[in-house]
Amino acid sequence: MTALFLSREPTLEEYWRAIVLFGRNVASYKFALAKSLLEIRPAAGQLLKLEDLAPTYSRHLSQHLQGANKQGTFKSSKFLDACRKSNTGEINASQLIEATVRYGFSNVIDAFHVVGQRETPQRFYIDERKINAGIRITDEFASLLNSSQIVDLPQEVEARWRLVETAWELGITRSLVAVDYDTSTESLVYVDKSRRRGPITGSRDSLNGYQKGRCFYCYSEIHIDPSGPSHPDVDHFFPHILKRITSTISIDGIWNLVLACKDCNRGIGGKFDRVPNLALLERLHRRNEFLISSHHPLREVLMQQTGNSEGARATFLNSTHNQARAVLIHEWAPVQKANPCF
Repeated sequence: MTALFLSREPTLEEYWRAIVLFGRNVASYKFALAKSLLEIRPAAGQLLKLEDLAPTYSRHLSQHLQGANKQGTFKSSKFLDACRKSNTGEINASQLIEATVRYGFSNVIDAFHVVGQRETPQRFYIDERKINAGIRITDEFASLLNSSQIVDLPQEVEARWRLVETAWELGITRSLVAVDYDTSTESLVYVDKSRRRGPITGSRDSLNGYQKGRCFYCYSEIHIDPSGPSHPDVDHFFPHILKRITSTISIDGIWNLVLACKDCNRGIGGKFDRVPNLALLERLHRRNEFLISSHHPLREVLMQQTGNSEGARATFLNSTHNQARAVLIHEWAPVQKANPCF
């Protein structure tokens, strides 16, 4: 019997997340543009002039420069210098807008829709700088604004931005020792060679996009808005109780963190302190390989925590699973509530 393979077109949310999460980053301009579009919420067909986009766009860059002075891999930038001068009061708001229009959009407008080496087939705006000095908003962006996931997208952009700028500031391959989960603040924190600790970003915000707004276990829809009913738990795939039993497993590492709906994590029939089964272990391995093979800013950290090759990482997970089973005994599997999407 011949197997039947079906292809599914990515959703608009998936196109947007691919742009934000997997586009190459030599500067943080893409994040500033994404946050600005989500904040301004222009309508379908609207011409968004650069001079109207510039105040919001430059504000996001200026705010991030106050916390992380390195916002790119290049040595100098007239636009970022203007943002720095605005922060120190050396130039006024109108001068900053003028510099932003002149220098701030040179590459980001062209590169925004590029994932890998090519542009996405769905576009959220059309470049009309040459004829109308702005960008034309598409129906796709208007539809994105009406998505059930829209409430989470600004936080996901901010989380990705924080991860990237932290990696640039620390020089992640040279000085970063660990990125772990702080259970008291529910955030990702770094520990450098001097054993100094500092916050990076909220763990839910940074993980949600990679799970496409779905529970890692049952695929039900989740939202990182804390006021909503589907606010997920940050779950340790290998239960946190193992931290009290063994020191050989880095339980709080990012490799072991997933977002789970409350039913799967601690509801009736939930995971609690049981060990996820092998099918879920394979899913975790795919998730981690997905992060490592993408341009994730914590790629080096994930490899440091789990292994330098895919084979080594698979061996690490399998060994960890065996150790966890030897201690906790019981395996667990969820009731699947929606179709698999990652």
